[in-house]
Amino acid sequence: SDQRPVENVSWHDAMEFCRRLSQRTGRTYTLPSEAQWEHACRAGSGTPFHFGPTITPELANYNGNSTYADGPKGENRNRTIAVGTLPANAWGLHDMHGNVWEWCLDRWHGSYEGAPVDGSAWLNPTVPNKKQTTEKGNDSEKEPRLLRGGSWNDIPGNCRSACRYLNRPDYADNDVGFRVVCLPQGPSLNA
Repeated sequence: SDQRPVENVSWHDAMEFCRRLSQRTGRTYTLPSEAQWEHACRAGSGTPFHFGPTITPELANYNGNSTYADGPKGENRNRTIAVGTLPANAWGLHDMHGNVWEWCLDRWHGSYEGAPVDGSAWLNPTVPNKKQTTEKGNDSEKEPRLLRGGSWNDIPGNCRSACRYLNRPDYADNDVGFRVVCLPQGPSLNA
């Protein structure tokens, strides 16, 4: 339905959506950086999930046949559900845990060593001496990208605020989607 998250979207598709949305509205939209995504997910919390130390299917859409910590088993919906069905985090954001994995702007890096400290996306290629580019045919553009949040068919541990996953930027499946961020406007803010 129109209320469910978009799915079967590659990183390239998500970036094209952001480009077109920016062009249409005159505002700058993009995918969140990994740091922005986690900050938004946690909404000021320091626990594995924005709502506490464990997870239940009444709070997130994931494979309820599995448990995390002392959490109970519950319903396994086997599909996405309408956005807003389950409680939002403290900042009003829904489905930060489960429903669909969400693409981030960053390239995949196996650790945070050398990561930007200002919350910006880590766009440097993971392979040294590769030229940074956004052309789809270039090898560096085929490097894995970040996914966050877990999905409807994942175990609850994959839905933790800190859980990271990677895939090729051309990968699309029924448990992969995205959300966008609107950057602050003004010439000095986005230089």
